[in-house]
Amino acid sequence: MSSMKDLSRKRPPPNSEQESLVEQIKQIAQGLGATFAPFCEIVVHDLRTPEHSILAIHNNLSGREVGDPATELGLARIADKNYPQVLANYTNQFADGRRAKSTSVGIKDSKGHYIAALCLNIDVTLFRSIQDILNQFCSANGAAIKESLDPANAETIRERIDQFAISLATTPQSLKTEQRRTLMQELKEAGYLEVRRSMEIIAQHLGVSRATVYNDTK
Repeated sequence: MSSMKDLSRKRPPPNSEQESLVEQIKQIAQGLGATFAPFCEIVVHDLRTPEHSILAIHNNLSGREVGDPATELGLARIADKNYPQVLANYTNQFADGRRAKSTSVGIKDSKGHYIAALCLNIDVTLFRSIQDILNQFCSANGAAIKESLDPANAETIRERIDQFAISLATTPQSLKTEQRRTLMQELKEAGYLEVRRSMEIIAQHLGVSRATVYNDTK
């Protein structure tokens, strides 16, 4: 592979179009950095000057600095304008061994030359730690005890409401007032209104207030 000095000599001279593109990429990087802080490092590379390509770095996770050189991927783009423009979600690694997931987007000018790259590097170890905490929190390793926090027959009431809505080719939340009144009459005749917390269960499943449900039963 050519040296950085050789590659930089091959690049076309800077022009206003290229400068505008690079400036826009820097603004996009700043916005992405603010949005995905602190888990995602955002780096802008100027591939016209590979020996000190990094123009901006947000949420610095890699320890690099502005003015540091291009990576192997950047050099590959400089050497070959047909190199893939988007490389998404590939496995990477920070200098200290932390695992990362990276995405790199090459930016071309109107002549098809790579002039910049926008790179995103996510510290996977941070998310794995969060995942481990959530797995521990959600695990239930106690003695097997049969208990339900859902009132008896609550699921049966929901199923009956779903069946009623399906028969009208609609959803429980979309039932009109007269349709809800018909439903409430059917539930009352079937004895479901005697179930503990039945009005609350029905109201939640229909997406209305309990007051509306009480009015529909009249």
